[in-house]
Order: sequence, then structure tokens, then C-alpha cells
Amino acid sequence: MMNVLLTGGTGFLGRTISRTLSSSDCKVFQLTSGSQKNRIDISKPFDLELDRPVQTIIHAAGNAHSIPKTDSEQQSFFDVNYLGTKNLCKAIEGLNILPKSIVFISTVAVYGVDEGILISEDHPLKGETVYAKSKILAEEWLHEWTYRHQIPLGILRLPLIAGPNPPRKLGAMVRGIQTGRYLSIGQASDRKSMVWAEDIARIIPKLSERGGIYNLTDGFHPTFGELEQAIAQALKTKRPVKVPYWFANILAKTGDLVGNRFPINSERLQKMVSTLTFDDRKARGELGWNPNPVLDKIDHLVNPFEH
Repeated sequence: MMNVLLTGGTGFLGRTISRTLSSSDCKVFQLTSGSQKNRIDISKPFDLELDRPVQTIIHAAGNAHSIPKTDSEQQSFFDVNYLGTKNLCKAIEGLNILPKSIVFISTVAVYGVDEGILISEDHPLKGETVYAKSKILAEEWLHEWTYRHQIPLGILRLPLIAGPNPPRKLGAMVRGIQTGRYLSIGQASDRKSMVWAEDIARIIPKLSERGGIYNLTDGFHPTFGELEQAIAQALKTKRPVKVPYWFANILAKTGDLVGNRFPINSERLQKMVSTLTFDDRKARGELGWNPNPVLDKIDHLVNPFEH
């Protein structure tokens, strides 16, 4: 039985990690405040109180893809993602027995690219968003801290994560297709890397043994058109209405003028019509990574209560 301490266990991926590892040979603990079942604010210094040693710490807590609109919202990314990581490490130092490994959930946003094909782990970290910068700083801190304490570090750089009842962009896409309010742009032939949440959870024990930095994808990188068709079939509804690129571009220009209240702008449109895929061959060769194609799991994504 491996004891695991998990941060971010209430998030979309964190819940999947907790459920998946708990069903295997792992005992999963989550951050609590003393003897109370209260969430710890990792952006502030805290102490860890554990009644037994843990072999692995999985750091999945973080501020994710929301778009900051104020200086305080921008600062919250650094407070949670970077300072929260430093606070966690300082809390670990207070344990009687240090963990045998740490696994950090990072993002492909650290590469700072909006288009490209099979981008590998050795690509420069040029992310310019506050999300990417805060994750880069957290990665750098963890490298230095784990080296100093001689603890193996595993980092997973993840693309769009799919799973039952997905949040954010993928969830909005499902709801849009379900309600008939989603528009398919142009040929919808551009590919995007995705990965199934349970597959991420299942590879973590192997990563905790080996350490290293890995991209994870489903290896198929579906097109928007393939994803739209699969979601529509699972929902038993019509495929989304297709609009030409020139029309979408007019809408995007309108969004540039209106601001964040509008669902699309030129920057978002460019991302939607650009291929962006990441190379996971390192994980396949070193970790035995053998994921499910996300398209094969779409029915589980849109109809989770039927499975």
C-alpha cells in the first residue's frame, strides 16, 4: 500500500486522480487543516500534519485557465501556482520523514506556442501568459528544491484534459453542441492534443518511481471536426452548423472591439484554426504510456451517468 498526499483533490483532474489511485494499491490523503477537514489555502504558509509517512506527493493544486481581468486576479496565479508550490515545499520540510518522490501537474502552456506539430519536452519554455509564467516558476523552484533534498521529481505537461463532465472549453463545447449554439468554423481540420484524465492518473505511480519531464497526449490528436462529430453522435443530436472562416473572422473583429464579454476575438479564433500537437514518445518509451484515444471515450464524456 502506497501512501499518497494529493493537493488539488477537489479539482477536475484532482478528483479523478484521487478516485483512480484509491481504487488501486494506494491510500490517498488530501491537505487538511489540523484535525479538521478544511481546505488549506496554499497561497499562504501552512504546516503539514500527517499521522503516517507518505511515499509520494502529487501537487495538482493550481489556478488554471481563467482569464485574469485585474491586477489582483493576475497576482492570484503567482500566489497559488508559484508561491503555493514554495509553501508546500516548506511544509514538507517540517515532516519527520520526507517523501520518496514528488509529482507536479504542469501544462503545455509553458512552451508558449499557439501552433506547431509534435512539440517535444526540450522545446524552450517561452510561455508569456500569467498562467504559463507561474507554472514555469513553479517548475524551476521544484527542480532546485528536489535537487537540494535529493527527492526524485516527476513533471507532467498536459494539454486539454478530457473526462466525464469536463469543465471550461471542452465542457462549453459539449453544451454548445447540445443546445445548438455551437458553430463549426471552416474545414475544422486542425488538430489539437488531448488526453483522458484517468490515463493521467494511472501513469502517476510509474512516474513517481522514475521521475522526469513528460508530455502526455492520447497520441491521436483529433481534429475539431472529428471531435464535433463524435460529441454530436454521443448526444444523439445534429452536427454543429458550419460557418466559413470569413464570417467567423467578422465575429472575431467584433469581439476585439467589445472585449471579454464577447465569446470570440481574433486571438481565440487563431487558436481555434491552428494545429497544435505535442510529442509523447518519451512517455511511451520510458513509462510505457499507452493511452486511450479520447474519441473512443466521448460517450463516457457526455453521458457519464450511463457508465
